[in-house]
Amino acid sequence: MKAASVRARQMLFLGLFSVLLTRASALAQTSAPTDHWIGTWASSQMQPYGTETLPAGTLNGATLRQVVHLSAGGERLRLRLANTFGNRGLELGSVHIALRGKDGAAGTIDPATDRALSFHGQARVYIPMGADYLSDPIAFHVDPLSDLVVTMTILNAPETPTLHAGARATSFLLPGDHVAQATLPSPQTFARWYFLAGVDVNAAPGAASVVTLGDSITDGHGATTDANDRWPDVLARRLAGNAATASTGVLNEGIGGNRVLADGIATNALARFDRDVLSLPGASYLLVLEGVNDLGGLDRTQEHPAAVHQSLVEQLEGAYAQMAARAHSHGIKVYGATVTPYTGSDYYHPSPRSEADRQALNLWIRTSGVFDAVVDFDQALRDPARPDHLLPAFDSGDHLHPSPAGYKRMGEEVPLKLFNR
Repeated sequence: MKAASVRARQMLFLGLFSVLLTRASALAQTSAPTDHWIGTWASSQMQPYGTETLPAGTLNGATLRQVVHLSAGGERLRLRLANTFGNRGLELGSVHIALRGKDGAAGTIDPATDRALSFHGQARVYIPMGADYLSDPIAFHVDPLSDLVVTMTILNAPETPTLHAGARATSFLLPGDHVAQATLPSPQTFARWYFLAGVDVNAAPGAASVVTLGDSITDGHGATTDANDRWPDVLARRLAGNAATASTGVLNEGIGGNRVLADGIATNALARFDRDVLSLPGASYLLVLEGVNDLGGLDRTQEHPAAVHQSLVEQLEGAYAQMAARAHSHGIKVYGATVTPYTGSDYYHPSPRSEADRQALNLWIRTSGVFDAVVDFDQALRDPARPDHLLPAFDSGDHLHPSPAGYKRMGEEVPLKLFNR
């Protein structure tokens, strides 16, 4: 009897061990450790400010449709949602993805491509305050440079929703549940993205993404709404059309008004570095274009002594070095971009000392050796007759932000060989 009991316990142990092995094998298959995810689209998260604030409760019980322009293509994708600055949890009833309608009309979807996303197997998802949330991966073919339409029904949104103000893309809002409708009838429209942080695609092992970290010049102030003609868009088109870089994603992490050393409309570049650079899947390259708002802001309302200007330049150099060191520690190559001219700006009306600061910072960017390479946007956009000014053909008219022609020139200035793998 005792021997039988021992044998029974042994058989039970072997049975449990077999079950555990089976479950472990299944888990290994579903988690797909060989998956290689890269970002194909991203945006930096912000808090609402000024005219960007919607009336309280506007998003609750509504359908929100948003369009994002992808860079790299893929056969599987996942969505990253964000409640980064929410003062409480975000509850979504459903989230769908689809390709843009075949007629190309704004806000329409191709119903044949409409798919519901899941989150841990469920249609509904609760995202805690301050958190990001990945959707379950889904089989969904997207070509490079295609438009993905994300439609969500919002059950409860925080009073301070997380957004990206400078979308340069039209979004659509309509009360009620219309998540699967091909066209939304008479929606409210605005050029902002809400709760969208990124789209990832499953890619070949050698694929990678380049992060463009910057201010309004990277975000695309002066670009054409719904035309995808910011300089990172131009770069993405060039990468997609080049055999050696065709699988490279471009992630635009620009924020209008962003500064390196101080908060303003959004979190300063150093403080958002982990979230907007280091955490992004597949990020292997970083191109940094920051500093004009720090430089221009110093003497915007009153002039400062030379020592203060020198200190600002040194602090910016130190911050750039910090970014490079932190990115290098994660295996990311770092490319520094020179600050473009802004003399004549009605917003900053820079002093001669401000221009001297820009020249000093650009000299350091070109010669310090901190960066793996330098992209000279200053040289590409400046007027040869007045090097402290933008060339008129590249000037949006405010003498600070490039025009679409200027953004095209910037996107063409970036050497594609920097992204060969």
